[in-house]
Amino acid sequence: MKERVITSKILFQKVNFSTDKDYWNGLNEQWFAGGHFLYESGNDADLIIFLSRIGPVLLTLLLILFIYYWSKKLIGRWWAFLPTFLFAFSPLVLAHGHYVTTDIGATFGILLAIYTFLKFLYYPSSKNLIIAGLAFGIAQAIKFSSILLIPYLFLIAIIFSFINPPIKFKYIGFTILIMIIGYAAVVYPLYLLTTWDYPIEKQVADTGAIISGFKFTPLADLNIWMAGNRILRPFAEYMMGVLMVLQRSAGGNNAYFLGELSSRGWWYYFPLSYLMKESIPALLIIFLGLTIGITNIIKTILQQIKNVPKKIWEYLNIHFTEFSLLAFAIIYWSSSISSPLNIGVRHILPTIPIFYILAAGAFKKWLLINKNPIPITLIEKFMNQVHSLFNFWTKTFIISALLIWLLIETSLAAPFFLSYFNEFAGGKTDGYEYITDSNFDWGQDLKRFKLWVENNLEPNEKIAVDYFGGGNPKYYLGSQFEPWWSARGNPKDEKIEWLAISVNTLQGAFARLTPDFYRNPTDEYRWLQNYNKPTDRAGTSIFIYRLQ
Repeated sequence: MKERVITSKILFQKVNFSTDKDYWNGLNEQWFAGGHFLYESGNDADLIIFLSRIGPVLLTLLLILFIYYWSKKLIGRWWAFLPTFLFAFSPLVLAHGHYVTTDIGATFGILLAIYTFLKFLYYPSSKNLIIAGLAFGIAQAIKFSSILLIPYLFLIAIIFSFINPPIKFKYIGFTILIMIIGYAAVVYPLYLLTTWDYPIEKQVADTGAIISGFKFTPLADLNIWMAGNRILRPFAEYMMGVLMVLQRSAGGNNAYFLGELSSRGWWYYFPLSYLMKESIPALLIIFLGLTIGITNIIKTILQQIKNVPKKIWEYLNIHFTEFSLLAFAIIYWSSSISSPLNIGVRHILPTIPIFYILAAGAFKKWLLINKNPIPITLIEKFMNQVHSLFNFWTKTFIISALLIWLLIETSLAAPFFLSYFNEFAGGKTDGYEYITDSNFDWGQDLKRFKLWVENNLEPNEKIAVDYFGGGNPKYYLGSQFEPWWSARGNPKDEKIEWLAISVNTLQGAFARLTPDFYRNPTDEYRWLQNYNKPTDRAGTSIFIYRLQ
């Protein structure tokens, strides 16, 4: 069949877009379609990728502004700079804030949904109800994992109803209405566009094939039935995405962690990954803030042990927003920890701004605490002033030092933010010994590898490449590229003196196996273990061996 190519304009650029490829008739072949569009259709892949990243960058900047806006309402204009600074200069955010993925979008959508929902609870009106509904819909449209907002919003509405007895349970009904608005006004129209020219018979067949392995059969059957209904089929397409995410989360993914290879995950994956991927100064601020908050709560309980229920009631009334943020972080982390899908700390990114905001609020209280007794004499007043100034400036110095440390550390990590690990976890060069995948190696060094080849190899010299990532080595290396994998043996046997291998593949080949995992011996690169260390690196994630 002759290939038919449509020349169209995307972001004011002429691009070729093939429409007669076999992947159009397949299932879940978006990776093949994307790879062909970028690298095999005569397009300028680098320009398309650069332009496509403008959207995520702008969204990241908008998220930073939103964090400041909300923080200003919670802790004041000047203190709002603390969580904003922590987020803006976080290596984790700088790593993923420009990628065309859903991580930053999900963070923005979830925070927006929580903010507008809480605003409606405090200031109920038709306007705020609609805005909260639209924000909820935006979050659902950006990422399927935002489905966790449903139980979370109901929980918050129930608790809010209990601490406001005159309007008991009133807001539970409003919560349902907010969700209806979100799905009807945002999700449905978007999925209506995606299913408009989708033959209904094919949608039913595709839905059945994709979710055939979903364990809860009634939900799968409902999804297939909805796909065959002309009115409900947009919702069916959205629901299929949710079921796919639930299925994948339950099924896990092959992952390397702390020297092991497993498909069932580790319950401590996200806690330890976060401790390694977050900067030390940010961790100190978070844990100091947590310690301050917990200490104050314990003191309050011990001082009024007989009135604990009353104090809890008072806390919820006075600090309901703070409680709501903490509740979401707990729910989201509980879901992540219980899932065997361990492929990157980026999956808990929606909770990072929450940690920063809560920590900043605790630091503000800590800075302004003055434990001195009420002065009586002039000497006591003078000493009280001296102590207060000393206490204030000491604490200010501590916070300032931590922020300067963060700024310096982030600057030193540039431009290798994706492979950033803090000092206790190997830094940006050796963190791969603990975790890989999107924590260290996502194929981000392919263009650096191209430059390495240009500077170190002769134009007609080949290099064997076992690459992990979304790029296309052949597009950048041309005839010098020789695709390689472990089962092919040593490239030297085919008179190729160089091998480049992604560290994610390398760690997966050498890692010890958990009892649940089997690795084909042909994938273990056993012959490569004769080489003590790589000759060179491209960036941080592509190891290069001279096979002598």
